[in-house]
Amino acid sequence: MRILTVEDEPSLLQAIASVLADEGYQVDRSDRGDEGLLLAERGIYDLLVLDIMLPGLDGLSIIKKLRAKGVLTPVLFLTAKDSVEARVEGLDAGADDYLIKPFAVEELLARTRALLRRNGKIGKEGELVYGPISLKPQEYDGYAGEHALKLTGKEYELLKYFLHNREQILTREQIFDRVWGIDSEANYGVVDVYVHYLRKKLGEYGYQHLVRTIRNVGYMLKENKENV
Repeated sequence: MRILTVEDEPSLLQAIASVLADEGYQVDRSDRGDEGLLLAERGIYDLLVLDIMLPGLDGLSIIKKLRAKGVLTPVLFLTAKDSVEARVEGLDAGADDYLIKPFAVEELLARTRALLRRNGKIGKEGELVYGPISLKPQEYDGYAGEHALKLTGKEYELLKYFLHNREQILTREQIFDRVWGIDSEANYGVVDVYVHYLRKKLGEYGYQHLVRTIRNVGYMLKENKENV
């Protein structure tokens, strides 16, 4: 899972990023609100950890702009303000949870896990399931019913991203940035190639239709066959 942390205090930003990375999360970071907004708007993150007081753009403005654009990524606010009014303002703006500075590492991790569970990002033993499709991290493979798909690394990451965002339209750009990375030297066409590979493996068991093409936009994992 991928988390964006936006915090302007260098030592705290480094500490948060290191703690989350040690737990196995992919972590991107920024020390400015305006840059954080641009990253968050890409829609490739499972969680945003935002300070409220930031240079360039404050955390409240970031979340208001994201929600106005339909970006529903869960947000954990970090703040030194512990008043009820401040918490209510943040929650009303669209935040999902609050963490008051200074905080214990254990509480940061617990709240992170809780938000990811609440939003269907993690389940029992980390397994992801949608209809007949499942992903088993302990085996680093996907299953169609009881059949192992024998996925390559990129196919696994692609299916994981689809499962995390089931029934949501994902653009080629979002898929590329999440699976290959913003700095990759490949081009967006690689997304179509690997979707083809994934469909072929699902098709061996009659499930290729679950990965649907959204014309001129991208793809979506969805069980029924009705037109979008």
